[in-house]
Amino acid sequence: MRLWVAALALISALAQAQPLTRIVVPFAAGGVQDIVARSFNAELGALLGRTVIVENRAGAGGTIGTGSVAKSAADGQTLILAAASHTIAGSLYAKLPYDPLKDFTPIAHIGNVDYVLMISTEVPAKSVAEFVAYGKANPGKLNYASAGNGSATHLAMAYFASLAGIDAVHVPFKATGEAVNEVLAGRAHAVIAANVGAIPYVNDPRVRALASTGMQRSKFLPALPTVDEAGVPGYSFDSWIGLLGPAGVPRATVDAVNAAVARLLQNPVILERLDKQGVVPQAMSPQDFGRLLAADYAKMARVVKLSGARID
Repeated sequence: MRLWVAALALISALAQAQPLTRIVVPFAAGGVQDIVARSFNAELGALLGRTVIVENRAGAGGTIGTGSVAKSAADGQTLILAAASHTIAGSLYAKLPYDPLKDFTPIAHIGNVDYVLMISTEVPAKSVAEFVAYGKANPGKLNYASAGNGSATHLAMAYFASLAGIDAVHVPFKATGEAVNEVLAGRAHAVIAANVGAIPYVNDPRVRALASTGMQRSKFLPALPTVDEAGVPGYSFDSWIGLLGPAGVPRATVDAVNAAVARLLQNPVILERLDKQGVVPQAMSPQDFGRLLAADYAKMARVVKLSGARID
């Protein structure tokens, strides 16, 4: 018994001595950010010489988890795997307890993700043009699911509806997987989901994949037209994915994590995982990542305004 107690005490002491870094995912398990974070956290930890864990802190369109990181110590031990919803929030929410740019340190860009417009086969449309025509003929009768208020899936569809001139009811859930499941079940009419959440279902008889959302056709779904070429001119929507820390993370820490991520993006195993998730990898310096964030913030402000979406 004494040996058992002593062993437990030793394990506990070692665990406490092991440096720990948390990657906060501000959405529920199963979404694109969660899957991406878990695809490299162990390998990132090995490169940094510490344990890196993923922690889901969902709620309020990602703002709860994001706010917790903004308030954390600027020691580089608490990071967030952020995406377009991060910059969207700055314009979408009337009141936000943090500044998406000033309260965060850009650390490492990981890649980019396109989205896919999918509809339930309960909707009598086989193309973007037919879907828009159906929506105009049936104002207020269409609905769409999302990963929550303020999520990229929410704004992507609100922006689509605005440019297409249709009226559709937003039904928020907690994760992309839940939103897709609602469309598969026929309870929701449409969803714009990230590649990782959409690709497994593009041939499912319960849904129709109508278009991808980037300016160019997705390399993962080359036969699928873009929304722009399929009937809604000017529409495009994609997302960056990257690691941010709270404001004031030391430069040496930023550079160390950035260099580790750059190495990961040369690892064939990691690249294969990202490829399966519909992520196009792209390493970037912290400075370039910061410029991307500022540009995306301005772009999303315009998109939010055009979509008419607002959360008080």
